[in-house]
Amino acid sequence: MESRSQILETAHAVREAGANALRGGVFKPRTSPYSFQGLGEEGLEYLAEAREQTGMPIVVEIMSQTQLELMLNYVDVFQVGARNMQNFNLLRALGETRKTVLLKRGLSATIEELLMSAEYLLAGGNKQVILCERGIRTFETSTRNTTDINAIPVLKHLTHLPVILDPSHATGHADYVAAIARAAIAAGADGLMVEVHPDPAHAVSDGKQSLKPEKFAEMVKQVKAIAEVMGRRIAPIRKSVAVGW
Repeated sequence: MESRSQILETAHAVREAGANALRGGVFKPRTSPYSFQGLGEEGLEYLAEAREQTGMPIVVEIMSQTQLELMLNYVDVFQVGARNMQNFNLLRALGETRKTVLLKRGLSATIEELLMSAEYLLAGGNKQVILCERGIRTFETSTRNTTDINAIPVLKHLTHLPVILDPSHATGHADYVAAIARAAIAAGADGLMVEVHPDPAHAVSDGKQSLKPEKFAEMVKQVKAIAEVMGRRIAPIRKSVAVGW
């Protein structure tokens, strides 16, 4: 989330290509305190406008309980990022909201640890939980992270919760995103979260791993074909902001 024009352009492009939800970072966790940290409430307003124009529900990462009251007025789905997967106080608070939570696997977290974090949400009464594999940290340096494709069938076996994969963070490189997206759907993933930017070369963050809109549209066609081979289908574009997966 960089500007109003950037998010609206992206939202319409991905909607046309077949996206069912729109994620934008307005409170951006960054390794360096000097990097772009997001637009805050201004960004939430832009995302709400994008939702109004496209009908897509919006997904926004929450970093702290202090942001909860503000974000409740805007978001449809709370994302808990990899760095906050074991922020148990935040998970308890989100467990009381009854809003959908997208829980990302931590950088070095085991599958059991991911599921125990999900239990904090479920134990609080929130049954609307989505699990997200986004790659784990290993000795390999040729990609940003190491995609744990194994996690998809394992999680599908161990839990009733929907499981999605984030190939953008898993690979860290736009050239590899479509291949891992295809593999995820073949392995049984219920969805994908893919970073898209109209001008990745000039993105303020994660440009290296972001697809251009036309590449995203091509990827959607590919995963649709794989889903059909697996006896599944891409969900139709929803015309309501009600969240359903």
